[in-house]
Parts: sequence; C-alpha cells; structure tokens
Amino acid sequence: MRIPALDRKILRDAWHIRGQILACALVVAGGINSFVSLSSVNRTLAASQAAFYEEYRFADVFAGAVRAPQSVAAALARIPGVAALETRVVARVNLDVPGLAEPARGRIVSISRAADGGLNALHLRRGRMPAAGSQDEVLASEAFALANDLKPGDSIRGVINGKFQALRVCGVAISPEFIYALGPGQLVPDNRRYGILWMDRRGLEKAYDMEGAFNDVTARVAPGASVRAVLNEMDAVLGPYGGVGAYDREDQLSHRFLSDEIAQNRTMARITPTIFLMVAAFLLYTILTRLVQMQRSQVGLLKAFGYSGAEIALHYLKLALVISLFGAALGVASGLPFARHMLALYAEYYFFPLYAGNQQASVAAAGVALAVAAAVLGAVPAALRGARLAPAESMHPEPPPRFHAGVLERWGLRRNLRPAGRMLIRNLARRPLRFAANVTGIAIAVSLLVMMSAMLDGVRYLMAWQFTTVQREDVQVLLTEPRARPALDAFRSLRGVMEVEPFRLAPARMHSGYRMKRGVLFGLEENPSLRRVVDGNGTAWAIPPEGVLLTAIFAKTLEVRAGDTIEVEVMEGRRARVAMLVMGIVDEPIGYAAYVSRATANRLMGEGDVLTGAYLRIDANERARVFAELKSMPEVAGANLREAAYAQFSAMIDRSVGIMITMNLVFAWIIAVGLVYNGARIALSERGYELATLRVLGFTQRETASLLLGEQGVITGVGLPAGLALGIALTLYFIWMLSTQMWRMPYVMTGANLVGAMTAVAVAAAASGGAVAWRLRKMDLVAALKARE
Repeated sequence: MRIPALDRKILRDAWHIRGQILACALVVAGGINSFVSLSSVNRTLAASQAAFYEEYRFADVFAGAVRAPQSVAAALARIPGVAALETRVVARVNLDVPGLAEPARGRIVSISRAADGGLNALHLRRGRMPAAGSQDEVLASEAFALANDLKPGDSIRGVINGKFQALRVCGVAISPEFIYALGPGQLVPDNRRYGILWMDRRGLEKAYDMEGAFNDVTARVAPGASVRAVLNEMDAVLGPYGGVGAYDREDQLSHRFLSDEIAQNRTMARITPTIFLMVAAFLLYTILTRLVQMQRSQVGLLKAFGYSGAEIALHYLKLALVISLFGAALGVASGLPFARHMLALYAEYYFFPLYAGNQQASVAAAGVALAVAAAVLGAVPAALRGARLAPAESMHPEPPPRFHAGVLERWGLRRNLRPAGRMLIRNLARRPLRFAANVTGIAIAVSLLVMMSAMLDGVRYLMAWQFTTVQREDVQVLLTEPRARPALDAFRSLRGVMEVEPFRLAPARMHSGYRMKRGVLFGLEENPSLRRVVDGNGTAWAIPPEGVLLTAIFAKTLEVRAGDTIEVEVMEGRRARVAMLVMGIVDEPIGYAAYVSRATANRLMGEGDVLTGAYLRIDANERARVFAELKSMPEVAGANLREAAYAQFSAMIDRSVGIMITMNLVFAWIIAVGLVYNGARIALSERGYELATLRVLGFTQRETASLLLGEQGVITGVGLPAGLALGIALTLYFIWMLSTQMWRMPYVMTGANLVGAMTAVAVAAAASGGAVAWRLRKMDLVAALKARE
C-alpha cells in the first residue's frame, strides 16, 4: 500500500519532535485516564444502583411504629398514591459473635412472604432461605458475614426481646435497603460489629412477641403521586400506634450515602478531565504553531506543487490527531484497569451487584471523542495559519518580530541587568500571551496538588476532630429501649468502668415555617466530657439547660439562626411537638443533630429520668471483663468502639483517597513536565541560531543554558505562587461541589501542603529543564548556524 506523501511527512515530523509529542500525549493520557476511570466508575455505580433498585423493588417510603395490629395494613394500603405496601417486624439485637470480645449489634428484619420476594427483596449470595416458621435460622448480610467469617451452618447468639437465643446462619444475602449498612452512631460501616440479619416473619413474630402485629412499613409510590402526601397520611395512620415518622428515600441512610458518592464521582469526572484536556489543547497549539512557523518554506513548496490550503490544514490536523489518539490510547489502556480497581474498592464498602454492561466501551469511545475534540481545539489555529500562507510569501523567511522597549526598559531597569538578563526579559515580554499561558499551566499543576492535598488534610482533620476532640469515650453502649436510672447504675458498677456519661437519643423532626427536616434529638449532660459538642474550630459548647443547639447543616436547611424559634417534633413516645429557642449554631461538619440537655429531652417525652445509652471510659486492663459483662446484659443492644471506628475510617481513607491523591500527584507532574519541556524545546528550536551565535561569540555553555532555561525558570517562578492562589480557590470550589446533605468537608490548608505542592512541581520542572539542557550540550553549532541560511 502506498502511503501519500503528506502522511509520510506526518511520520517524519512526529519522529523529529518525538519528545514534545510524548510530553503532550502524556497530558492527554492523564485527562482521558481520569475521564475513563471516573466516568466508568460513576456510570457503573449509577446503573447498578438503578438496576438493583428496580429488580429487587427498593421501597420509596419507610415508616416505623411501636406496635400496630396487622389490620392497620389495609388502611395504609388504601392511602392514595401507594402502589405497593408491605408490613414487617424489625428487631434490634445484641449479638455474641464467636471471636469478637465486645458485643456486636444487629438488626433482624422479617422476610417477606410474597412469592416474588416483596419490597426490598433479598438477593441470596450463598446458602438457602430460612425454613418457614423457623425461629433460629437467619440470613446474614454479606458485609457482616465476610467481616466475621460466617458461613452457612455457623451459629451466633443474640438477645431478642430480652432473651438469649441461638441463631443459625443458613445463608448469606444482600438487599437494596442495606447496600451501605451503618449502625446507629456510626460514621463509617463497622461490619465486624454491626450486621443485618433476616428471619422468617412468623419466627420473628414469635421471638419478638409481635404475633399479629408489625412495627415497620415499606411502600412504593405510584408514578406521579405525591410522596409528601403519602408520608403525611402514613404518619396520621400510624400515629396512634407509636409511629416514629415516615420518611422517603432521600433520608434512607444507605440510599443517601450511595447517591452522594455517585454525585461526587460525577462532579470529579467532569472537572478533572476538563483541566487536563485544556492544558493538552494549549500544548498542541504551541507545538503546531511553532511547527508551521518552522516549515514555512515547506508549505510554500507544497502549495507550489498543487496542494490546496485545505490539504495543508488537514495535514496539521492529522498530526494533532496522531498525538491525541496516542494519548487517548494510553489513557484508555490505563483508565479501564484503574476503574476496575476503584470498583473493587467500592465493593468492600457497598454491597450490591455491579452491572458492568457496556459501560467501558461507551466510556472509552467518549474518551477518544474528547481527545479528538482537544486535538481540533488546539490544532485549528495553526492549521488555518498554514492554509492561509501564500506560496510566494512562505518561501521567504518569516519577518523578524518588531522590537521595542518594554516596560522594564522604559523604567531604566536594563542598566541593572546583565546582557543575558536583558535578553531573557525581552524574550518573555515579546510574547505575553505565551508567557501567560505557560504560567497558567504551571499554576494548574500546582493547584491540583494543593487541592488534592487539602482535601486529604480535610478528611484527616475531620477524622481527628470526630474521634479525639468530640468523642473521648472508649465505648458507646446502646440500650434496646429507654431505661430508667438503674441501667446507668449498672454500668457504673461494672469493674473496670472509670467514667460513665448517659445520653438520650430520639428521632425528631425540626420545623421552621414550611421547612421541615428529619434528624436526631441528642440529649446530653449539660457539661459532657466523654461526648462533647465541638465546632469545626475546636471550640466546645456547653449544653444549655433550655433551648436547642443546631448543627450548621441543620440550621442552613431550616434557614434559621441563633435566637430564632423552631418546633421540635419528637418521633417517639407521645410525639410531643414544642416550640424551642435556638440557643446557638454549632459549626459541625457532619449530620443533622439537635443538641439539648438530657433533662430537656426526657421532659419533652415525659418519660422521667431515662437514658438510651451511655458513654464509658474503661480501664485498658479490664476491657475483656467489661465487654464480657456487657455481652451478658440483655438490655444492651450493642456497643461502638471509638478505636475500631477510627481504624475503619483511617483504612478507608488510606485505601480510597490515598489512591486518588497518588493519581493526581502523577498527573500534576505530567502537566508540569509537559509544559516546561515543551516550552524549553520550542525555545531551543526557535533560538538555536541565536544560542549558537552566542557560543561562537564567547558565551560559555552554562551562560547559554541559563539564557534558555532562565525563561522557564521565570515562568515556573511566577506560576508557583499563582498556583497556590488557584489551588486555594479550587479547593474552596471542590468543597462546595462535593459537600452533601450529610456532611461538609472542612477547609484545611497547611504550610506543608503549599510548600509540598510547589516543591513537587518545581522538581518536575527542574527535571524537564535538565533534559533540555542535555540536548543543548549536544547541539551541533555548525548545523545550527547553517540552518538559518
């Protein structure tokens, strides 16, 4: 096959500027890698979520009650807008897991009797379903089974309705309702100490003394029906039966966390590739513009031989496409395995089938299309310039640029500069747009590092704030139901318990005008020491004897400030709804919590001096004894260990965010290397004659190198501090974009972060500058001087 002459020229040009092409292609690869990996993960998660929800009939609304007769189900099903409804029995249990010293917590959910599995149907991973009417067979959630190495046939002990009972695991399952299983009081899943179990409805009814009754409802809402109206009707029907408030998917924890994760990935998949591809387009523009300038005479000869302007333009576009497609191939080849690695990480925290489908092929195709778009964007100006060159004009050397005194020279500063310095300043001032673009590129590289480091610092600050500043207890013990003061005395009497602090938790709705948000009413002691209320700056708040403290996220949702009055509707007991004064807004970055004194919480519910749990500080030498005692207490629903939660959080951050940081560090290096290397190589090709002349005139090798690399040094020197400012702005933007309804990333910017980002890019720039200096040493002076002729 005969290759056309212009295509053979593309191959020769590509080999001649192979170093610049490689640098540019790596930047394209970085953009396509981030697009392919993030988009592939995002699309797979979103498609899998939607498919799992649909196939296993994930409910739209959820509601709970203390105890409602089964006959109430008919009234609930008649609510306008309810398409399908299912009542359940749900029980909180204290679990004794073999090999686990401390008590674990569990939630046993009755299995639907419907032939198709009903709402929130189970997907059986291993084993079999519990036998009909069985009171001791359970399905274990896959997360809990894996964390505790439970297999079908294994047994655990549980306390159901105050009675110890042996539970035999007959299978392992997952459900759309518990993709991300968070226990009460947990910030990250602790699958070792919290698990979901499913039991036959009749068996659980007997064990939990709920025969002929239910305490949980799920429903699907008909298309077009008002979810709000359905929730209101459900509340009205369940109110007399101890209803604890109906809520929709948006407040369902598993759905909320997974949806927020998908939304954050979507944001990253849009912003990060855009940054890389804009830099790649700029690099292509500079490379091709310089190439057209160097090949003026070749363009003139081609036109003299009959090639049209369109053919010349297409020739340079093809060269840009070769570079971009090479980068796209690298990006796709590295992005798809990285996406699979990220999905494997997600699978450790989110338990649902991942439907890969044809996501990878479509994402790869979209990535290639983006690379082509970047190539066209960068190459079109140079291609048009080549197409417009007149044959006669292009056969002459390009007119020299017009020289004139710059600002620095007019100010008389040239007298303070040596000749090399004056040449350096003149060359930079002669091309202000190129100078600005190169500075911007360096600034982008720095800003990416600043932003990613700040995000990691923010997460670590959040972790330290939660587990060392706010929480100071060793163990958080939860009770199966509100208990009177003797329960507190029982904790205090345990040998090894050094300090005890009770608390009262209850679900609640906060109302402000027409605004309403569901959250947690947190009743603490007025001067807590084990679980404090601390804002993001580390300032501890005292719990007011009257009134309520709101987290900043809660206050923003309700649009209230300190001094305003809200209505607190407790979703337990007599469901009191009282007006309370907002005593302060606590700038906590996590969750919807309303803090009141425990005495106020108990007064609202009219229950006397009760507690739903306690924070314990225990002697490290007596931990085993304390845990064993807690396991034997039937009123204990489970325990959260602060150290274990910290370790879980830290491991998750190290494995997920750490990988993202490393990836972006590599990408930022690629940008810095690509920009500095291309800038220096273009300067070397443009000024080869000048530099060779200076060597002939007596300039040393070091002086000519400093003249060439000094420009890149100035560009890098200006770009580094500019990158800090851009990085801070980018960090604030990402914090705003990635903040969810559940939590807000704190802004943490340290000197080490800023210095580290500048150092990393400066080292990359120095490395690429060294490569160009090596080429300068090897430059053939005679050839360089002849080239001008």
